[in-house]
Amino acid sequence: MKYPENMLEVGALLPDYMGFIFWEKSARYFDGIIPELPKSIKKVGVFVNASLEEILDKITKHDLQAVQLHGDESVAFCENLKKNAPKAIEVIKVFSILDTFDFAALKPFEKMCDYFLFDTKGKLPGGNGTTFDWKVLENYPSTKPFFLSGGIGLEEMEAVNEILKTNLPVYAIDVNSKFEIEPGLKNINLVKTIFELSQNINK
Repeated sequence: MKYPENMLEVGALLPDYMGFIFWEKSARYFDGIIPELPKSIKKVGVFVNASLEEILDKITKHDLQAVQLHGDESVAFCENLKKNAPKAIEVIKVFSILDTFDFAALKPFEKMCDYFLFDTKGKLPGGNGTTFDWKVLENYPSTKPFFLSGGIGLEEMEAVNEILKTNLPVYAIDVNSKFEIEPGLKNINLVKTIFELSQNINK
């Protein structure tokens, strides 16, 4: 999210999480003030290889409840973030997938991260607007819950429903680019539609 009025529009629908990108190279880069949102919404700061000091500063400044790490952050970095955060913070570590993925890479992160997030490997970290082959996730060896991301739009919801019927520990569905008018500006009508669809998903 990038624009305060739009944040309030989407916030009125009570999503579980709302993301704010603090990576300057992103078209969705946010450098403003987050308006007062419903307390139930967890504010997520999205970072790409940022310093620990920068992340801690943003947690304090924006009262973030979660941090999404989209870069090459190490296990030790995640541990330091947990230890030094001014309050309890959810750490979401992102792994980008193309056609194959070595899930052994996840194991060292399991104790230090609350969730994983899987999106599509592209030219930029996240926001590429395309899905990866979700069949890759059939090999997921962990019980750690994860966010499913990567180009999810209304036309993917049937496939999303099918994956939710499996035993995979899908914790949340991350939607972004396919619900935008422009980078960081959500089409509120499309967002309302997916909220309506989500009420009946996997039933």
